[in-house]
Amino acid sequence: MTKQNKYDDAAFFSAYEKMPRSVGGLDAAGEWYVLKTLLPDLTNRHVLDLGCGYGWHCRYARKQLASSVIGVDISEKMLQKAREMTDDPFISYMRMPIEDIDFSNDQFDVVLSSLAFHYIESFEPICRKLFDCLKSGGAFIFSVEHPIFTSRDHQDWYTDDEGNRLHWAVDNYQDEGVRDTSFLTDHVIKYHRTLSTYINTLIRAGFCIKAVHEPAPSEELIETVPGMKDELRRPMFLIISAVKL
Repeated sequence: MTKQNKYDDAAFFSAYEKMPRSVGGLDAAGEWYVLKTLLPDLTNRHVLDLGCGYGWHCRYARKQLASSVIGVDISEKMLQKAREMTDDPFISYMRMPIEDIDFSNDQFDVVLSSLAFHYIESFEPICRKLFDCLKSGGAFIFSVEHPIFTSRDHQDWYTDDEGNRLHWAVDNYQDEGVRDTSFLTDHVIKYHRTLSTYINTLIRAGFCIKAVHEPAPSEELIETVPGMKDELRRPMFLIISAVKL
């Protein structure tokens, strides 16, 4: 299947630019307060960020004294924004699909990825590549949309006639594969996987699972963002931390 590059679509990117995480960075990303606690000490580490977008995580890694950071993204528009926001010779950006990465064995100490893998058809070959390019003891931390969120094409609440949120439906959970969703624009292709598939794929690739989180929004977000309290009713994100022993 053709590798999707929705972020270079003008209408999609224009809408994405207005999202809180695009404007406010990591602190405006609801899952960041959990993900950052899973990152190891980045001092003098070589870091790879897959689906780097605007480069927020790349710049964060350097602020934590990482030796070097490589950010990979399929979107030229995203990377153009990242380069505009980055003034650091130790951060480099590469335009390519995540599926096409080909790095040296034992090249990185840490690999991270934020909300990218649910856009990719096959997770297993990526895990095998990352196991090889990580050093022994290297960390792999990533977030995806939660399988409860991705199970249906229609990724939205069931509401009554007045628009009140009644419940979040889960359907076709065991039927992994393509979901034709609406996110900012129509026909955004995502790939649904079960929770066990994410975990067992990592194990088969040789990783040891260190932590699994389904983060609820922080108290601050609940208090300041309208409708955020409803995120306590279902998980939106899945974050997994693994290590190459």
